[in-house]
Amino acid sequence: MTAAKIAAQRTYSATKNDCESNRGWWVVDATDKPLGRIASAVAHVLRGKHKPTYTPHMDTGDFVIIVNAGKVKLTGQKMDKKFYYHHSAIPGGFKAEAYRHLLDRKPAFPLEKAVKGMLPKGVLGREMITKLKVYATPDHPHAAQKPQPLGK
Repeated sequence: MTAAKIAAQRTYSATKNDCESNRGWWVVDATDKPLGRIASAVAHVLRGKHKPTYTPHMDTGDFVIIVNAGKVKLTGQKMDKKFYYHHSAIPGGFKAEAYRHLLDRKPAFPLEKAVKGMLPKGVLGREMITKLKVYATPDHPHAAQKPQPLGK
């Protein structure tokens, strides 16, 4: 390469106006699909890695709607042997709940938790997770945005 060609090459870096002007809407049906496969595909789109304008330090991703979250599939014996743990900050306040009961009680929570764990930690990840909308039923209030089906 000549020195003129090297000087002409520039690395593209998205700006805030570029990111907000072209956000798309995607819809994913979680019926009988593995939890981790859906979560990784959704995190990829929320992050913006599917676009040629991806910039690591900016939120270039799109909005994602997940429907039928209560019908997500966990392979093997994870429904009974995988647990959600939390602590109430009181001595003896440690709680463990099997995913079978968690899906009955809060069907959207396991998907939200899985996707959130795959996003960057910090301010950028908290901004990205706000673009995720999860619903336990096939109905959602975002029809006006004309979401396209995500083919992953």
